[in-house]
Amino acid sequence: MESMTFELIPAIDLKGGHCVRLKQGRMEDATVYGDDPAAMAKHWQSLGATRLHVVDLDGAFAGKPENRQAIQGICEALDIPVQLGGGLRDLATIEQTLSLGVQRVILGSIAVSKPELVTDACREFQGQVCVGIDAKEGLVAVHGWDDVTGVAATELAKSFENAGVSAIIYTDIARDGMLTGPNIEETLKLAKSVSIPVIVSGGIASMENVLACAVHAENGICGAITGRAIYEGTLDFAAAIKALKC
Repeated sequence: MESMTFELIPAIDLKGGHCVRLKQGRMEDATVYGDDPAAMAKHWQSLGATRLHVVDLDGAFAGKPENRQAIQGICEALDIPVQLGGGLRDLATIEQTLSLGVQRVILGSIAVSKPELVTDACREFQGQVCVGIDAKEGLVAVHGWDDVTGVAATELAKSFENAGVSAIIYTDIARDGMLTGPNIEETLKLAKSVSIPVIVSGGIASMENVLACAVHAENGICGAITGRAIYEGTLDFAAAIKALKC
């Protein structure tokens, strides 16, 4: 398997300038893993990361970016691209975020309530826009996962088929931060329904999980995001990177 076919992407979630991880998106259930996000980012890059996934948790809940200094510090510390989500609700904010050094932005709940923003952003910032689809039992969840809509994840993905979206980050919220394994079946169903590359998020716990996702690269699953597993040691990130290159 070529390493460029499938990316294992380490995640840094920012809350109050610290690196944290949540369980099932609950802000009150946060574990702090470090107070220097830039140093943490450099650590993952040194172990072979080819991309970093960053979420501004405060921004996601406030509706506007709240960790600009930490985000800029991460981008300045790295040689690899950074993708960022959280609180991006208009073109001006997206432009400001990209100016910090972020390579691509992730639009989540706003993609449901204001889909035209995705289309406009893709036109304005070509190749720099991803859509984050969070789902529970195949249905899209929004607003910090508090509200499960009646919209099927596959239908939302299809609606952006020709918009110019770089990738879809698909998160099974029941598994996020739980180390229970990713929902490959639902992710694969989504990936097969569109031509947009899909990144798995939520539940990655082991090397076996990573390889189980990677075998579907030819079906459109281009990567997997890992957070709690690499912070708590159930997944050896460097070893996984090495295995993906074999």
